[in-house]
Amino acid sequence: MNVHPGQKVGLVGPNGSGKSSLFALVRGELHADAGEVDLPPRWVMSHVAQETPAVERAALEFVMDGDEELREIEREIAIAEAAHEEGIHLANLHARYEEIGGYQARARGQTLLAGLGFDEAAQSRVVARFSGGWRMRLNLARALMCRADLLLLDEPTNHLDLDAVLWLEDWLGAFPGAVILITHDREFLDAVVGGIVHVENRKLNAYAGNYSAFETQRAARLGQQQAAYEKQQRVVAHLEAFITRFRAKATKARQAQSRIRALEKLERIAAAHVDSPFYFAFKAPAEKPRQLFRLEDVSVGYGGAPVLSGVEWSVLPGDAIGLLGPNGAGKSTLLKAIVGDLVPTAGEIHRAQGLRIGYFAQHQVDQLRLDESALWHLARLAPGEREQSFRDFLGGFDFRGDQVSQKVASLSGGEKARLALALIVWQRPNLLLLDEPTNHLDIEMREALAQALTDFEGALIVVAHDRHLLSAATDQWMLVADGKVAPFEGDLDDYKQWAREYHARGTRREGRETPSVNRREERRSEASVRQREAAARKPFEKRLAAIEAQLAPLARESAEAEAWLALPDAYEEANRERLQSTLKRRAELLDRISGLEDDWLWTQAEIEKELDKLKG
Repeated sequence: MNVHPGQKVGLVGPNGSGKSSLFALVRGELHADAGEVDLPPRWVMSHVAQETPAVERAALEFVMDGDEELREIEREIAIAEAAHEEGIHLANLHARYEEIGGYQARARGQTLLAGLGFDEAAQSRVVARFSGGWRMRLNLARALMCRADLLLLDEPTNHLDLDAVLWLEDWLGAFPGAVILITHDREFLDAVVGGIVHVENRKLNAYAGNYSAFETQRAARLGQQQAAYEKQQRVVAHLEAFITRFRAKATKARQAQSRIRALEKLERIAAAHVDSPFYFAFKAPAEKPRQLFRLEDVSVGYGGAPVLSGVEWSVLPGDAIGLLGPNGAGKSTLLKAIVGDLVPTAGEIHRAQGLRIGYFAQHQVDQLRLDESALWHLARLAPGEREQSFRDFLGGFDFRGDQVSQKVASLSGGEKARLALALIVWQRPNLLLLDEPTNHLDIEMREALAQALTDFEGALIVVAHDRHLLSAATDQWMLVADGKVAPFEGDLDDYKQWAREYHARGTRREGRETPSVNRREERRSEASVRQREAAARKPFEKRLAAIEAQLAPLARESAEAEAWLALPDAYEEANRERLQSTLKRRAELLDRISGLEDDWLWTQAEIEKELDKLKG
């Protein structure tokens, strides 16, 4: 696996396949049993910490700490000024501070926090006062604050709402460094990455293009693999039949032994397994009221000014609705009011007789009994049901064998979410309220959920940052913003534009309350820096272009050789000479490609050295 400067790669594969372990290997937290991890000299790496200490430090200051060089220069300047030091050393510190954007760093941190949903008041709040999900956002902002050459992101969208996901998507698109991204959000992958590395059978398989391109290429490869597998199985069966028949006969013993050796040397092709482990569907609701609920001039909140007011809305069976709106606008509040967890401060909610609500939110996962099993949870819902019925049903959510009897405490976050969903599906609701149901679910489970929701006969209201699920499962939108709930005409692309304009209006309002900076001087300084850097890069860029020109045809030839060597026909007697020449040529190609890639990386390192000379 090679990652070049500026390249953005998606790392995909089932949960537990080793993606996070690969990140730990790159970070140096794990050591390779074989092979090496090579990083160019001076590369700065950034990743999102999984734990956030409950520190009494303002959120903005905590995020700015992510730029370690910035903080170190600030400390050195403070020490020098406290000692009334003057001269070249202090001048060099100030020059370096300007070069790394020190005077704009606070504005950069504010922009990151605003994009991830922190308003001006929240940016001043101490870290210890935020919940776990918001602390993960702080960790993400801190990682983005680092001026990194390589950014490692492991499920960065899990704790984000749709608006923050859209903002992060744009930010990563403009990020000049390399990115390796682990996420189960296929729309996010499609928008951000230009290459996919798939972890499968303890191997890394690289694909060009985004996630949709990967799916197409992998489907074609699996089709070829299945055909090759079936052909090879016929060869294996023929060899085994010969061995069984003639092994004991002296006249055929030598030939039998040669076929045994041939069978041992034959690299077995795995059967192509593309079926998802998940298969479930919502049973038809027992009751289908004409109107499930109606909100009549409803206001709802948590004391003080209402979050939403004057809401008029009714939902019928078959409605499939996605709730859109900025973070904190009241989407989850609205769901809580519908389900009855929050009493309106004004107006009335009319619920149909026979209304059966299936409500999924994070607190449903938290309410699972950790000391009990999946079987126990189902048995509590249906005391007279046979255990085998429970096992068959849980199998659709990939709980199999002894796992159905394990304590919930031993399950992963994704497995707990799957169990919470399974309990909802079992109860045959006629109204589904889903608040971020895809957190911790892998792509296969998200696909299965989207399919099940498409076939659901009741009504659906969903809040999600997963646009693929929203697009697949819903057919109308309601916008929750500025204290109101109203239909949204358009699609998710239209909403992305609406969100940009909405947040830009908010940024302009906040901008009037913050001191302005001299943008003319900033632009002049930035232009000067860019000119010097471009001049320094120019001789190296010619060398890089020459290397890339040599690499392209070699890579194509190598790929063609690999494709031929993967065919069973390559090992037939008639192709012996071609096989030998292809193996020899492949070895030459791999050696040449490896040398050119090393030249490319070290040329990049030379560029970094020249740029460092300019800066200091």
